[in-house]
Amino acid sequence: MRSYGEYCSLAKALDVVGDRWTLLIVRELTIQGPCRYTDLRNGLPGIATNLLADRLRELEQAGLVHREEAPPPIATTLFSLTPRGEGLRPAVEELTRWGLPLMSEQRSDDAVRSHWLIAAIDLMLTDRTPRRPPVTIELRTGDRPIVVETADGAVRARLGPAVDPDLTLTGEPRPVLGTVLGMIPLAAARAEGLSLEGDPGILDRIRPLTLPTSQSVG
Repeated sequence: MRSYGEYCSLAKALDVVGDRWTLLIVRELTIQGPCRYTDLRNGLPGIATNLLADRLRELEQAGLVHREEAPPPIATTLFSLTPRGEGLRPAVEELTRWGLPLMSEQRSDDAVRSHWLIAAIDLMLTDRTPRRPPVTIELRTGDRPIVVETADGAVRARLGPAVDPDLTLTGEPRPVLGTVLGMIPLAAARAEGLSLEGDPGILDRIRPLTLPTSQSVG
């Protein structure tokens, strides 16, 4: 790993996590928790097997990632963040927020994993009427469906189908995520192929406290 050779905390941090793919490995371990090697490969489409192995070894040497042999019936190596690695979580979350306006564009060859979208939903959405009965939304997009639920004033997302959802959104990731986050008007999202079943008024209940900048509306 090359060094910037600067006595600066930012430069020294980038010496450790500034290489290509490194922060995305941290993203996977932050979102998914302990991962098998195959889990990381699936969450990092496009990375070469030898490069992933190199990056994991470098993160271990830096004290950010720990590997352990899981007992049966799993019987495989699991990678997880150390407490020092967990210290990167706020930085990853802030970069996720900062990058949301850039998601106004989705290229045809962009890879999509539903758990990436969950990270943005968990960070941004809040329940504006927490005293009302909880609601459930199912998002059918990406590689797996996503359930968005309100509970105790919070909004949480997880992978999986919903049981009798109050609202279902189906479509490509850009119009689905853009509609949920208030980045794209519903009419514009429908023009992009979004289909909706249920009460669209629920969308006004789960909005970010701070909307992404105006450049996010494409």
